[in-house]
Amino acid sequence: MSSNRPLTILVCALGGEGGGVLSEWLYDTAVHSGHSAQATSIPGVAQRTGATTYYIEVHPRPDRELGGRRPVFSLNPVPGAIDLLVSSELLETARQIGLGMAGADRTVVVSSSARTLTVAEKMQQADGRMAQEALLAAVQRNSREAEVLDMAAMARQAGTVISAVLFGAIAGTGLLPFSRSAYEETIRRSGKGVEASLRGFSLAYDAVQARRAQQQVVQQAVQQAIDGAAAAAAPARPPVPLPDAARARFPQPALELVELGWARLADYQDRKYAELYLERLQRVLDAEKASDPSGANGRAVTAEMARWLALWMAFDDIVRVAELKLRDSRAARVRREVAAAPDEIVRVYDHFKPGVPEFAALLPEGLARALSAWDERRRRQGREPWALPLKIGTHSVRGALALRFVAGLKGQRRRGSRFQLEQSLIERWLACVVRGTREHWALGHELAQCGRLIKGYGSTNERGKENLLHVVDHLSGGERPDTPAAQRVQAVQAARKAALADDAGRALDQVMVAHGAPPRPLRAQPIRFYKRRPGDNAPSPRTAQPAPAAARAGAPEHQPATAR
Repeated sequence: MSSNRPLTILVCALGGEGGGVLSEWLYDTAVHSGHSAQATSIPGVAQRTGATTYYIEVHPRPDRELGGRRPVFSLNPVPGAIDLLVSSELLETARQIGLGMAGADRTVVVSSSARTLTVAEKMQQADGRMAQEALLAAVQRNSREAEVLDMAAMARQAGTVISAVLFGAIAGTGLLPFSRSAYEETIRRSGKGVEASLRGFSLAYDAVQARRAQQQVVQQAVQQAIDGAAAAAAPARPPVPLPDAARARFPQPALELVELGWARLADYQDRKYAELYLERLQRVLDAEKASDPSGANGRAVTAEMARWLALWMAFDDIVRVAELKLRDSRAARVRREVAAAPDEIVRVYDHFKPGVPEFAALLPEGLARALSAWDERRRRQGREPWALPLKIGTHSVRGALALRFVAGLKGQRRRGSRFQLEQSLIERWLACVVRGTREHWALGHELAQCGRLIKGYGSTNERGKENLLHVVDHLSGGERPDTPAAQRVQAVQAARKAALADDAGRALDQVMVAHGAPPRPLRAQPIRFYKRRPGDNAPSPRTAQPAPAAARAGAPEHQPATAR
């Protein structure tokens, strides 16, 4: 807040609540504290057709610091330029907010939560009151800070009017540059109902101060939780450091990504798998050095491959999921999210639904193929894909042991069918990147950036890999080496952007055809038919609605068809 801009205060009070006295007290406190101030009022039409509003401006610096200059004040409040909005009734507070007086980046709201019903509310035959929760939400959304207390109850407790309580709440916010004693001296100078007014002042002042102290404690706790979350986000065990020989081989622009990829893959599988990552990157680096000996392009191809290669090699499977759910950092995060005390017991239930792809991924190729074929036959018969719904109490010994068993299958992962498949697909992409980089640096760079097409898991991951391999196989130059390299660079770039922009793949197909390459092959999907009994209005729950065109053509049941 600028020390040369006046503090603007808007006071809203109903008739008989002492709003004029409150504005006079604020003005008197400022003047007796050596600050320039100005107060005006706008009377309302009646008690509940418009509250009387009082507008006060106070210069934040005492006159002795102004060097003889006099501040210039405004006579009217400006919407959105109010520093302190004071109201004796909650709906009136919301009405002023609706007029745009409060701003979420500037205004401190001091309001009583008490209600004085409007005529419209009383006219309803049922309960016509405005929902207090909605009013409070509006106040909180449109204020920098909000102090909402039942000041009517405080006034009754102190035997005074609500203006004295509002005066204490204003002082408790600390927004105005006056001490508590300066406010209290103003009440004493008024000479009427001094003791009762001081009691009401003290109740509100202490309540606001206590709330602010509590908020400060909460903010400190939240900050500590954030700091703890950042610390807990670190790996559960210290990362394996990158070997010195590898650190010396890779250039500085890509070294940070290489270190992260090495640590990720050593944690994901083992050190041998991380060494395979370095061997693959070395092939890319050698190709880039041959294409760009001076390093004018900052070894960007190696940096891109260091990022996307590590992510692809650390593909998600049930082994990885089980391992992550057993991490201490995950347990600490769950306790923070539920705000559990150190002595409280937290029970965590994880829901899993592994299907045939998850189990087949850990089986050798022959067994995996047989299992997948069995599930395919089930689906052709109109049945849902097989899956095993599980609810595991991770907090229990039995549940933790079950996850520990699955997480311990890292060795089986290497012998599984998916591991072999993923490595073969990675090698196809890697070979295209190396070949493209040696031929034309920009081509290798575009092919390396295609790694970002692979994301997510399940069908999303499969679709991303299919798109990537289709692009690099048909546009990198293996099928048409006579195409100029610059033209292939543009084609790969356009295809990559199209694939990222359209998950359905239609844009990618259009780009592929436009550059002389075939669109993605159609994937066969079964068309399922079912019999409807005479008089039945609802289809069988096990199968889908038949396609009318196929039914008119007399197609046999469960006939495979091609569809996107």
